[in-house]
Amino acid sequence: MGPVTTDTPGSAPPAPVSPRPSPATLLLGAARRNLRQYGMLVALGLIVVLFQIWTGGVLLKPNNVTNLVLQNSYILVLAIGMMIVIIAGHIDLSVGSLAAFVSAACAVMMVEHRVPWVLALVVALAIGAVAGAWQGFWIAYVGIPSFIVTLAGMLLFRGSTQILLGSRSLGPFPEGFQKISTGYLPAFGPDTNYHNPTLLLGLALIVVVLVQEVRSRRRQRAYELDVLPRPLFLAKCAAMVAAVLAFTMTLASYRGVPVVLLLLAALLICLGFVMRNAVVGRHVYALGGNQAAAKLSGVKDKRVTFSVFVTMGVLAALAGVVFAARLNAGTPNAGVNFELEAIAASFIGGASMSGGVGTVFGAVIGGLVLGVLNNGMSLVGVGTDYQQVIKGLVLLAAVGFDVYNKRKVGS
Repeated sequence: MGPVTTDTPGSAPPAPVSPRPSPATLLLGAARRNLRQYGMLVALGLIVVLFQIWTGGVLLKPNNVTNLVLQNSYILVLAIGMMIVIIAGHIDLSVGSLAAFVSAACAVMMVEHRVPWVLALVVALAIGAVAGAWQGFWIAYVGIPSFIVTLAGMLLFRGSTQILLGSRSLGPFPEGFQKISTGYLPAFGPDTNYHNPTLLLGLALIVVVLVQEVRSRRRQRAYELDVLPRPLFLAKCAAMVAAVLAFTMTLASYRGVPVVLLLLAALLICLGFVMRNAVVGRHVYALGGNQAAAKLSGVKDKRVTFSVFVTMGVLAALAGVVFAARLNAGTPNAGVNFELEAIAASFIGGASMSGGVGTVFGAVIGGLVLGVLNNGMSLVGVGTDYQQVIKGLVLLAAVGFDVYNKRKVGS
């Protein structure tokens, strides 16, 4: 007599229960999904440790960390916009020339025509928006490749800069305008040997980061997605808090948070949210990933492309303003190779040549990798010729790593 079963005739056998993934499996899965971003974070950490040792501790001194932020602020602004352009499947070669043209226009307005610096700033951003709309029109609605349109824009804006300035430099600028790039958050409160507003901002950032991580974990569990085990999640949060706290204390022990760092943080938060959560951000990823499929899904590809280049134009103008404020003059040679630095930062930070891949945060990481390399090599006396060679090899390695990963996933 066979074993007695309770199954009714025709009923399906119970589905096997899949075993819960181990912590190591979850950790490896998360690492694979974010390989480029985590890889660049690790690379940035190793570069910082290397130059901290090589420079005898000079790299992470408070004044040098602040100087590192100020030196690379305009490249980081451009890298954020360039990342969005590359995600959409395009490229922009005109951003350096546009930044130079905007800085020249600001110089002419404020020095020759005595325009108030606030009005000059507004006009500068409007010029960037119009320039981005001009290029976006030819790319989105006429169908000319972005490489050609922005190459023409690079020549147009560079020539216009020469027309405005000739061979002269115009300056100095009003003090308020200079503070866009060289100013710091005012100090207040009791004497603690630290910059109190910076400490408060750091604590607020720690709270925001922890709340965001907890909300993200709860959202993933609500959708029954795999999450890191609690010990690993707590370790991740502890590492993030330690990094924010160390950076905060470093800035607070010098002159506090630079104004341009607040500007970068606002761009990172706003554009990061748009690209990650807003509908238009998802449409940008869809267009870069597969334009034909995106159009069939109802994405208004021309409108999205147009808006991407308008955004890039505004950010290029903002970078030109920041550069002019730091230099305290409008010069005809401003913005040279800025576009190459921004493109390199984007690809080092995780962008893909085929589009549809990358994050705004990754662009900042890529820009910091280049910035730390520049600063560290200058501190140890490496010549500019060798610096170019090393940065070229780093860019080649980053793109080669991306190609290798794609082939591995495809196989």
